[in-house]
Amino acid sequence: MAAWTWRFEKADGTEVQPAVQPEEFTTQGDAESWIGEHWKDLLEGGADQVSLFEDTTEIYGQMSLHAQDA
Repeated sequence: MAAWTWRFEKADGTEVQPAVQPEEFTTQGDAESWIGEHWKDLLEGGADQVSLFEDTTEIYGQMSLHAQDA
């Protein structure tokens, strides 16, 4: 069974410890729901962007946690 995990980074790509400790997710949807619930706390805790992995494969990366101006 695949494990879905997040990597937390500063804007320059340096990995940082998350302010909210994630679990290991069994589906992509669960991982994405979790990030949707916790992104503000993660941003306030020092993460600027995240990357999603399925096991060791990067699914998408360097997704900014900063809100875009409308």
